[in-house]
Amino acid sequence: MDAIDKLLAQIKAEYDEVQPEKQQPPKSKAAKQFISSSPKSASLVDNLLAEVKADFAAQDETEELKKQQELEKEQFRQAQIKAKQLETLKVRAKEWLDKLDSFSPEGLWFERFAEGYPSKLEAAIEYLQSNE
Repeated sequence: MDAIDKLLAQIKAEYDEVQPEKQQPPKSKAAKQFISSSPKSASLVDNLLAEVKADFAAQDETEELKKQQELEKEQFRQAQIKAKQLETLKVRAKEWLDKLDSFSPEGLWFERFAEGYPSKLEAAIEYLQSNE
């Protein structure tokens, strides 16, 4: 706004130098209206800038929401993959337990190993995971 006022003052000063003061015609209504409307145009510019800023903020918020949704989808997808892997591992562990001879060296070792787990199935899952 200061730049506009300075420019108007400079133009007025140049105009006053060219026109002798006695012959200066009275200012027209349009000129008065333009000069008096400068603050209004500045407020319009401020309003436009505020709207643009609000638009950018809304875009940023939309992009952030989209990123959050994509992250949640990816986390859900990863959880599904993990659940499928665990289910597959449970099936393998059951099969391995069914084939395990309790009196073989591996079977005796596994009995000791499984003592630290709530169930033999969980111990078998852990054992098979560690061997992969």
